Amino acid sequence: MKKLTIIGGGPAALMLAAQINIDKYQVVIYEKKKTVGRKFLVAGEGGLNLTYNSSPDELINQYHPSKFMGPIINKFTNKDLINWLNKEDIPTFIGSSNRVFPEFDIKPIQVLKKIIELISAKKIEFQLNKKWSGWDDEGNLNFEDSESIKSDIIVFALGGASWKVTGSDGLWSNQFKEKGVNIAPFRAANCAFEVDWNKKFIKIHEGKPLKNIALAFDDCVSKGELVVSKFGLEGNAIYALSKKIQDKLLNQVNAQIYLDLKPTLTIEQLKIKYKNSRESKITDILKKDLNLDRTAISILKQFSDKNTFSNPDLILKKIKAIPIIIKSAGKLEEAISSLGGIDLDEINENFHLKKINNSYAIGEMLDWYAPTGGYLLQGCFSMGFSLASHLNNLDVN
Repeated sequence: MKKLTIIGGGPAALMLAAQINIDKYQVVIYEKKKTVGRKFLVAGEGGLNLTYNSSPDELINQYHPSKFMGPIINKFTNKDLINWLNKEDIPTFIGSSNRVFPEFDIKPIQVLKKIIELISAKKIEFQLNKKWSGWDDEGNLNFEDSESIKSDIIVFALGGASWKVTGSDGLWSNQFKEKGVNIAPFRAANCAFEVDWNKKFIKIHEGKPLKNIALAFDDCVSKGELVVSKFGLEGNAIYALSKKIQDKLLNQVNAQIYLDLKPTLTIEQLKIKYKNSRESKITDILKKDLNLDRTAISILKQFSDKNTFSNPDLILKKIKAIPIIIKSAGKLEEAISSLGGIDLDEINENFHLKKINNSYAIGEMLDWYAPTGGYLLQGCFSMGFSLASHLNNLDVN
C-alpha cells in the first residue's frame, strides 16, 4: 500500500479524499489551520452556491482557460456533483439564476461536516495545525514543529492568495520557486474595483445595491447585481468580468465599463415608456415610469452633463450604457479569489508537477480563473475528483 499525503484541506483536497481508493492508499491530510474547509465556510456565509444548473458547455465557458478546465469539468460535471451530494444526504435545490444551493434547512457547516464524516469513515487521517514548510535535503516533507515525513505520493492543495484568514496566503509559492516551478504573480480576482465617485453621491449611496443590471466590457456582458462602496463597485456582475478588467489594467492606467440599468428593455421600449409618461419632471419619469431607484438616478446624473440629462434621446441611450472608468482593482487580501499561481505548463494533464517527483497540485494554487460562487467550487471539486480517478487507476504495486 502506498502512502498518499494531501497538503491542504479545501474543497479540492476534500473531494480527492472522498473519492480515493483506500485499498490502494494510506491517506493523511495535513492542514495548517485548526479545521479544514475554512474558505468553504466563508464562501457560504451569503448562501452556499455549490454549482450551477446549466449545460456542460455553458458551464465550461465560464472558466479560463476553458481548454484546460473543459476536460476536468466533463469528468465530474455539475450534474455529477449534484447527484453525489444527494447520495451523501446533502439534497440541493435550484435557486435564482440557476444557482444550486443545499436545501434551505442545511447550513454550510453541516455540508462540510457530512463530507468530513464521509472521509473519516474511510479511516483517512486528519493532521491539523500542521503547516508545511518545504522539503528537506532528501526530498521529505517538512512541517513546522514536526519531524520530516516521507511519502510515496504528495498532493498539494494549498489554495490561492486571497482571504488570508482562511489560510490561503500564497506563501507556499516561495518553496516552489526554489524548485524552479514557474509561478504567475498573484492578482485579485472576484474583487471590488475602484471608481472615482462624487463625494456627495457616495455619502448618500454608499452600501446601496444596483439590482437587475448588466455590465459590458469589451466583447463581454455580465448580468447580475452590484453594490456601491466607498472604494467603487463590487458584486457578482463585476466579479464575472474581473479577469478581463485586470488584464486590461496590466497595460493601461484605467479601464472603461458600461453599465446598463435596464438590460431587459430596449431603447425603443424605453422611449415608449418615456413618451407615454404623465409626469413632467425627468426625475419623476425615471423613477415612476422606468422604475429606476434613487441610486441609479444619481449615477445617471454623475455621469451625464445637464444637456444629456434633459434630452430624452440622450438620457435613454445613457441608461443603456453609462461609461464608468475603473481606476484599479481592490486589494488581493480582500478579494474572494486570486489570479496567478502555478503556471499550467508546469503540470501534465493529470496535475502531476513536471519538476517535482511524485507530486501533484490541484485547486486554486493553479493559475486558472472562474467567477465567484458555484463556478469556483465546481472547478475545485472537479479537480479533486479527476485526480482521484487518475490515482485510483495507477498500478501502485
